[in-house]
Amino acid sequence: MSSKSIIFAHQKEPYMSKQPQLMDLSRMRDIFTPHLSKMSENIFFNGEIGIVHSDPTVFRLLMRQKPPFSINDHRFGIIVHGEAHVNFNLQDRHVTAGTLVYLGPGTIITPIRFSHDLKLCGIGLFADFPMPFAQGQMPSAFNGQVRDFQLPVGEDDISTALHIFDTIWQVTHCDNYHRPTVTALVAALMHYYDHLFRQQTDRQAVSRSREQTIFDRFIQLAGQHCAEHHQIGYYAERLCLTDRYLSTVVRQTSGTTAKDWIDRALITRIKIELRHTDKPAAQIAEEMHFANPSFFSKYFRRLTGMTPLAYKNMC
Repeated sequence: MSSKSIIFAHQKEPYMSKQPQLMDLSRMRDIFTPHLSKMSENIFFNGEIGIVHSDPTVFRLLMRQKPPFSINDHRFGIIVHGEAHVNFNLQDRHVTAGTLVYLGPGTIITPIRFSHDLKLCGIGLFADFPMPFAQGQMPSAFNGQVRDFQLPVGEDDISTALHIFDTIWQVTHCDNYHRPTVTALVAALMHYYDHLFRQQTDRQAVSRSREQTIFDRFIQLAGQHCAEHHQIGYYAERLCLTDRYLSTVVRQTSGTTAKDWIDRALITRIKIELRHTDKPAAQIAEEMHFANPSFFSKYFRRLTGMTPLAYKNMC
């Protein structure tokens, strides 16, 4: 990473520092509205879609909002210039110019560093956007099985993606906003991302080790099921492995135990409930499948150094 970079969080365990705030359409509008007079040539928003066109100011404004963030929509990015170090869903990623980025609903984002020359093009499809696919026919990259991906691609692929992006930008700025055309162009962009994603997946299937594949699947399962299943046995059974073998693979692949990964995901889920809901600790304990509130409180204190009530009062 260049020395000319901005640092947002400590590189180690950025996802444990605080809980994510929802960065949805209304929140982004609140952030950008005071600056629209200076950014109007590089940003477009309506109730359905948001577009950023190669303006680093937008990215920096977002990053000042005390990350980490969570999103509840689909977002597509093209890194045009510069580089960034970001944690997506508990995984550190280094993205550089020539990378296509997808972030799906539920993604948690913690920026760590980005270079001063970072420029990107991005599209957000908000809750009211008319998705261009019938139920059950969403391209496989966006059907919920994959929460995020980053694709380093060649110049021709970046050029094609930028052509589609630029066309969407032009159509949204016509005097009469034509929703069907925008929707069709977004479908083209999604199909192209999906095509490149499946190409990468096919290549990785040939070269990736069995151990890395197991670890990736385990992390995905832990993020989805940690509230209901706190022990490694569930995940080993889902992966058709013994507890001992899964434990060995996770430790060798990541340097951390499988139980630590489950605990990290579970503590993150609990903190979100404490921070963003009015639920009492006893209700959260029951929903997170703890034996009783006392055990829940001891578990939380052991991993965070404070009681659930103390954490809630601190937020």
